[in-house]
Amino acid sequence: MMEALRIGDIAVWPPIVLAPMSGVTNRTMRALYKPFGLGLTVTEFVSSNALRYGSKRTMEMIDQHGLEKPVSTQLWGDDPQAMAYAARVVRECGADIVDINFGCPAPKVTKTNGGSACLRDPERCEEIMRAVVAAVDCPVTMKMRLGWNEDHLVYLDVARRAQQAGVQALTLHARTAKQFYKGSADWEHIALLKRSVDIPVIGNGDVRDAYLAMRRIQESGVDAIMLGRATLGNPWLISQIRDLMQGREPQPLPSAAERLRFAIVHYRAMLDEWGEARAVPQMRKHVALYLKNVPGAAALRERLMRLDRAQDAIALVEETISHLESPAFAA
Repeated sequence: MMEALRIGDIAVWPPIVLAPMSGVTNRTMRALYKPFGLGLTVTEFVSSNALRYGSKRTMEMIDQHGLEKPVSTQLWGDDPQAMAYAARVVRECGADIVDINFGCPAPKVTKTNGGSACLRDPERCEEIMRAVVAAVDCPVTMKMRLGWNEDHLVYLDVARRAQQAGVQALTLHARTAKQFYKGSADWEHIALLKRSVDIPVIGNGDVRDAYLAMRRIQESGVDAIMLGRATLGNPWLISQIRDLMQGREPQPLPSAAERLRFAIVHYRAMLDEWGEARAVPQMRKHVALYLKNVPGAAALRERLMRLDRAQDAIALVEETISHLESPAFAA
């Protein structure tokens, strides 16, 4: 049985962390996915500059239910003082942990030297980390990639700087910024990082199967695992990994009909919290993922993308469930 991940005085059990995902890991999704076995949830990553102006949208991104605690709020930016100010804001708003984003490769972030672009200047990374650690009374963590590109793998240098600055845990997504999500995450780098620092290391990248997750943990020696895209439409992966961590065989994945019933639960929760105008476009991508491996999924996704009313989208999912459970289909 695995031990809890300890970040400062916070015990994370199971040692499974939900990755921050823009436009995805809002408070609704975090609260829905937490009971599947997440030990720690992370907000959407937010701009330190946007927090300075207190925009409604940005404040919603860091909002919590309370159901999904402990919660880490992830910040991005390239100015140490702006990041320190943002850290104080999110701490006052209930963040249990403040996480620094040196990992996002998206152009909207890197064009202003945020996210993984910071890795081009390890000294700047250190200045940011020291400023954030000094600003708050809670643990500070950091997520990064291997480096900006293959010629500049700086993760070990940045990790050592993080440890010296008082950062209390590290997450490594084992690709470079320039790779985006192409190729494969190289877990040998994660294993090397774990051997090179004394603070906890969380591994991230290409974990789509529960048994693979456990193999990655055992081979690399990491203290926890972070799951992102693989959980979308399949939160049961989290439960399966938790089962293995507790020393028991994982429960089988649900049937397609059961997955789609949960998709409706997800849809209705989004409607209740965000209203139709915001819930419908967000739920298109979620329902499309819940439809994975359902017979005729491509055609169903195409129909779903054309629907602008929630009741029509839910009706389509209910119709699909009825078809999947009909005697004719079963035969």
